[in-house]
Amino acid sequence: MAFNEVKLEEDGVHILWDDGHFSYYPHRFLRGHCCCAGCVEEMTGRRRVAEEDVREDIQAVDWMQIGRYAVQFLWSDTHDSGIYPYDLLRKLCRCSECLVGENNI
Repeated sequence: MAFNEVKLEEDGVHILWDDGHFSYYPHRFLRGHCCCAGCVEEMTGRRRVAEEDVREDIQAVDWMQIGRYAVQFLWSDTHDSGIYPYDLLRKLCRCSECLVGENNI
């Protein structure tokens, strides 16, 4: 799995995957699913920072590819330690196709 393009738009992060799927993630939703040690307790897995803890006006302002397996975002709140593996991003996809599939599970 890999991506062809990542776009940071006003409404969120848009990713075109190499299989042709277009994923969409609202900024606040994606920031609220950060899995870094500051956002999730390492020993218990308990979430410290959830979507409702993130400012509504949060924006991804930059990104970089991490190896061949993940993307890292710089957020407007200066948070930048979260790494989003491709498989996690696919599971978090908020496009209409994936949301319908989520409701059928």
